[in-house]
Amino acid sequence: MRLIVGVTGASGVEMSYYLLKLLRQVDDVEIHLVMTSGARTTWKLETDRKLEDLTDLADHVYDEKNFAASISSGSFVTDGMIVMPCSMKTLAGIVSGYADNLVLRAADVCLKENRKLILVPREMPLGKVHLRNLSESSDLGCTIIPPMLTFYNGPKSVEDMIIHIVGKVLLQFGINIKEFKAWEGEDNV
Repeated sequence: MRLIVGVTGASGVEMSYYLLKLLRQVDDVEIHLVMTSGARTTWKLETDRKLEDLTDLADHVYDEKNFAASISSGSFVTDGMIVMPCSMKTLAGIVSGYADNLVLRAADVCLKENRKLILVPREMPLGKVHLRNLSESSDLGCTIIPPMLTFYNGPKSVEDMIIHIVGKVLLQFGINIKEFKAWEGEDNV
């Protein structure tokens, strides 16, 4: 499996670390990582981890200005892309087809090639423009997985909640990680 991971400047960039860390545990997954300059800034502001803690987990790392990268072409076949976190700026670019960086170009390629495009939008509260763009992105074929809190899985930490969100994202590609606790239902309610 070949996946593109885009990381943008929205709050929650550390989710991308857990995404790549858990993907590393899966056999035969090739990870192509591209980060925006905003993501790099947010990384410094929100986490004590070195940026290399993230980039070292990827098989390939691209500069956001590299439009000659393999992931900028539809002839480079991938199984899809995850944008985690997805800023509202990136969401607007995806919806409008305004591909002025490699994250947006790779997303545009996924849409035109009918490949999975999973967006993990991070904004609160959502304004009318955000909601319109989320709706439009869904109409275009994107899957929207907002990083919402869950409690049925018995989380004990923020890390547990992040892992649950990552598990939901990976299920979109048929990847079921052992750390993910799915709802199993209750027969006697």
